[in-house]
Amino acid sequence: MEARPLAVEGAIEFTPRVFPDARGQFLSPYQEEAFTRAHGSPLFPVAQTNHSVSRQGVVRGVHYTLTPPGTAKYVYCARGSALDIVVDIRVGSPTFGRCDSVLMDQQHHRASYIPVGFGHAFVALEDDTVMSYMLSDSYVPANELALDFLDPALNLPLPSGVEPVLSDRDRAAPTLEEARERGLLPEYDHCLRIEKSRHSGS
Repeated sequence: MEARPLAVEGAIEFTPRVFPDARGQFLSPYQEEAFTRAHGSPLFPVAQTNHSVSRQGVVRGVHYTLTPPGTAKYVYCARGSALDIVVDIRVGSPTFGRCDSVLMDQQHHRASYIPVGFGHAFVALEDDTVMSYMLSDSYVPANELALDFLDPALNLPLPSGVEPVLSDRDRAAPTLEEARERGLLPEYDHCLRIEKSRHSGS
């Protein structure tokens, strides 16, 4: 498995080796040894897995978790294709406000690791796109927040020809600056402490 650091500090793209034969393909989207080498910690603590199905053009995000408790994600596209996007919204981070993206499809089978305190979104590029997530903490609706995907300050990539389909909640989400003014964004140092503690198991 190959690992590539993304342009936002702490986020990582993973590309597994694919084994094709007459029956189809076999691959392993998550491998602890590769994760440990790339991230520096011995494990990704899984508290919950999620599964979403989206039609073409659906945008889910930008979502993030109140910190604390904070949640890290490992995301993989099990069917179809999507542009997966990570945004560093940790106040005080050297890459605050920057984003990067990973094209997830059924050719390269890439996955991405999204650290505690990051915003996450994806754009489904075809119908019946299935996204699979591993979460480091259980989902608590009251802790889940969102930012405006179309905020010009974020300048998130939207593939040409895609008319974004967003939920009412995501359409009403605040901009990055509005969330910062309201004290809703995570603090960089706090996120690092949570991430280190959770991965070490302490």
